[in-house]
Amino acid sequence: MKVNIDINQIVETISDSYSPLTAACKADLAKGLKVLDFDRSAILVREGQYADKSYFIVKGCARAYYLKDGKDITDWFAFENDFITAINSFFLNVPSPHFIEILEPGILLELSKDKVEQLSDKYHDFERLAKVVVTKTLLQLQQRVVSIQFETALQKYENLLKIRPDITQRIPLTHIASYLGITLETLSRIRNPKNGI
Repeated sequence: MKVNIDINQIVETISDSYSPLTAACKADLAKGLKVLDFDRSAILVREGQYADKSYFIVKGCARAYYLKDGKDITDWFAFENDFITAINSFFLNVPSPHFIEILEPGILLELSKDKVEQLSDKYHDFERLAKVVVTKTLLQLQQRVVSIQFETALQKYENLLKIRPDITQRIPLTHIASYLGITLETLSRIRNPKNGI
């Protein structure tokens, strides 16, 4: 899938969506971004790999997942205008405990850890943007922990649909059930209550 995209326009979107960047910072950021395009699903990061890249999703979606006793457990979804990275590996320089998989054809922008550090050292506004991205991620993770601990299966599913109404059209139900911490059978019952509980 070869596409022409306007990196400067996408940098504007990042600036508008997360935290305002100066013109000089935007120009520098645009130079440091690498465009990746996928015409099918692909693995971006593998378990055990050192991950020194972060990704901004222009088009498409991705997930982070663990393998536990041969079973794959979805931990995170990212969609258009989201950042995704192997957080532990990126920030702590340790092997990634999980995989990151592209789930549908799409376009991502790749930014290396070196470039993130360079931009953060050079521009206060980029440093602020990086903090906003990390804070947003932490808040989403906190929300997920609360959901897993205190909500019923139905509440978890309904809240996920409020945030992402199109998720069942884009993500396989097995991954959604895994993310919600419920079985596929339970998810099917919730989605089709007339089929009997």
